[in-house]
Formats: sequence, structure tokens, C-alpha cells
Amino acid sequence: MQPAMNEVEVKTKAAKAASKKLAYLATDTKNKALFSIADELIANEKTILAANRLDYAEGEKAGMSAAMLDRLLLTSERIQAISSDVRNVAALPDPVGETFEMRTLPNGLQISKRRVPLGVIGAIYESRPNVTVDISILCLKSGNAVILRGGKEAIHSNSALAKVIQNASYQAGVPQGAVQFIESTDRALVGQMLKMRDTIDLIVPRGGAELINYVAQNAAMSVVTGGIGVCHTYVDSSADLDKAVAIAYNAKVQRPTVCNALDTLLVHANVAQSYLPRIATEWGGAGVEMHCDQRALEIIQTLPSLKVVSANDEVWGKEFLALVAAIKVVGSLDEALEHIEYYGSGHSEAIVTEDYAAAMRFLNEVDAACVYVNASTRFTDGGQFGLGAEVGISTQKLHARGPMGLKELTTYKWIVLGNGQVRP
Repeated sequence: MQPAMNEVEVKTKAAKAASKKLAYLATDTKNKALFSIADELIANEKTILAANRLDYAEGEKAGMSAAMLDRLLLTSERIQAISSDVRNVAALPDPVGETFEMRTLPNGLQISKRRVPLGVIGAIYESRPNVTVDISILCLKSGNAVILRGGKEAIHSNSALAKVIQNASYQAGVPQGAVQFIESTDRALVGQMLKMRDTIDLIVPRGGAELINYVAQNAAMSVVTGGIGVCHTYVDSSADLDKAVAIAYNAKVQRPTVCNALDTLLVHANVAQSYLPRIATEWGGAGVEMHCDQRALEIIQTLPSLKVVSANDEVWGKEFLALVAAIKVVGSLDEALEHIEYYGSGHSEAIVTEDYAAAMRFLNEVDAACVYVNASTRFTDGGQFGLGAEVGISTQKLHARGPMGLKELTTYKWIVLGNGQVRP
């Protein structure tokens, strides 16, 4: 007699079966499911918010940090935004079946690539309930089944959202089992998922460094890692200082608890005296705590009502996820590039400059998923990049890099059309 399967085994098996049908599901059916999900998120807002309040209260009781609580929180406005993202994904072209790089060989063979789903995607994530929706809708639209395993800190919220997604999509014609949610918070199930390479084709972890490293080191299947963002903004000697103030303010303050927020501000020595008092005053008004190297400290420490401290070695290369920033004065673009190379995480890096040559050097030499000229790093986001939503932000180089949307959840197969050709 075979032992009974646990929750992960049962749901993974169902997802694998559903993926076979989902891979060829008509675009109209997938879009119908997404529009239905968008409507049902709004219709079930009270239920979702009630579940989220349970998670939030438990998080506060457990001493969760302000950054984590902000990621956990759902509001009516955030649900409206999530619903809008679902509609945006529905409006995007369906990548499945796209034929590209078609050519005819001298022997008459017609060769092309056709985009196909990956199969079953496992998502292991922490804190942010919106991830439940983002990953589900992107997987559905790209023809992939999905297995969702969120953290215990958001279990009520994720469960409520998953039920809405499942009910809406199945009623619209999506194969039963295409969206699976693991209700158990037993951590042992994560380790089990990571060994199921016969049924799970890709694992996407989203959360802190500990989770991401654990998944990367223990998964038997392909993993896309990322999300840890140590993001720099460098203000060059030729920068338009009005732009530089607005960009650095937005990158740090607009939403400080996310991975694409500014962590370290690098300022060229030639503009430090004029620029640093301006940005420090703006940041100070927003409550930003500034950890400054000696040169920056000498310039702004006498300004009133600022949270300014001397930087230690630990602040360089640190992802703050809070209203905290490190400031360093550098003597050249070369010094800025060296600092970013040593301390950056490969996420998002920006230069503010009016010098075309400096901008091109920065774009060419900085090794990161997203590199900006004269813009805030806060744009590193699937929705802002026109992807509708994102499964995550990859800081690795294979198979995807940066915000992962629909096409990043597909692979391709070679299509070869002949007329009796044989190899000589």
C-alpha cells in the first residue's frame, strides 16, 4: 500500500496535469479569466481586507518591522491598484504561440522558434500579498500552472486572494488545478518543493536574503533569484542639480520599503558643496536618517533639524528598506563606478548627468539588471516597464534579468518545416 500524499504532492500533481491543458488554452479564455479576477478582487474587498487585518495584527504582535508591515498591508487603494494591474496584464499580447526568427535554409527547410510556456512554476515568497495575484495572473496569461507558497505572516491574506483567483479563473474556463495554494505553513514543505524537479519546472523565490539563498542552494530545478536591491544614485559633476534633488528624493522617499529604493547616494566632489545641503534639507523634511562619510558630514552636519550620523563601514552595500540612506562624496566617475561594482547587488543603479560621455560610460560599465540615466530607480517595476505586473526582479543573468513579465515565463521550441529533405 502506497503512503498517502501530503498537500504539496497532491497539489503539485494536479498543477502538472492542468499545465498540459493550460499550455494551449485560447487567449480569449485566459483574458476572460483575468478580467473576472479583476472584478472579483473588488467584489470581495471586505473579505480580503478582513483577512489582511488578522495578518497585520499578528505581525504587530510578533514585532514585525515597519518595512515588513508596510509590505504586508492591504488597503482599499492597494486592492484597486492590484485589480488595475490584472486588467493591464489582460490587455497585453499573449506571448504563447508567437513565432519569431523565421528563416529558410538553402536546402529549403523553414526554421523558426515558437514561444511556449515553461510548465509549472513554484513561487515561494514572504510578506507581500500582492505577489499572490501578480504571479498567478502572469502565469495564467503565459500558459503556466502555478504553485503558491507564501509565508505564514500573510497566510490569511494569501488564502483569501488565492480563493478569489481560483474561483474566478475556473469559472472562466481555466483548467481545474492550474492555480494551487499551499495552505500549510510547515517550513518542511518548502524543502520538499525544492526537490520536485519532475513536476516543477521553475522556482521563483521572493523575500529576504535568507530565503533567496536557501532556495538557490537547495533547489533541484532552475531558480530565478533576485529582489535584494542595494541601489545607488550617482550625482555627476555635470548634473542638473534640480533634477538630481528630485530624482534622489523620489528614489529614497516615494516608497522606502521596497527593493528599488535608493540606499546610497554618491556625489561628485565638484558639486557636493552646492548639492548636498539641498538634498539633505529635502530628505530631512521627510525624516530620512543620513549616514555620511567624512566629507559629506562636514558639509551638512551644521544644517538644522537633520538626522545625520557618521557612516561606518557597515552602511556601504546595505539595503535599508527604510527612511535611511548612506551618502558618500567621490572624486570622480571612476571612483563612483568602483564603489558600485564593489557594493552593488546588480539590481538598479542611476547616474544624474548632463555629460553624454559620462552617461554612456555608466550605461556600459555598470553591471546591473537596470541602469538609469537621469531617472529614479523606483521605476524598476513590471508595471512601470509596461509589463502589467512582475513575477519578480531577477538580478541574475540566466534565463531572465530585471522585471520578469509574460515573455520571461516562456521558453521556445524550434519549429522545422520540410518537404522531404534528408541529410546528405
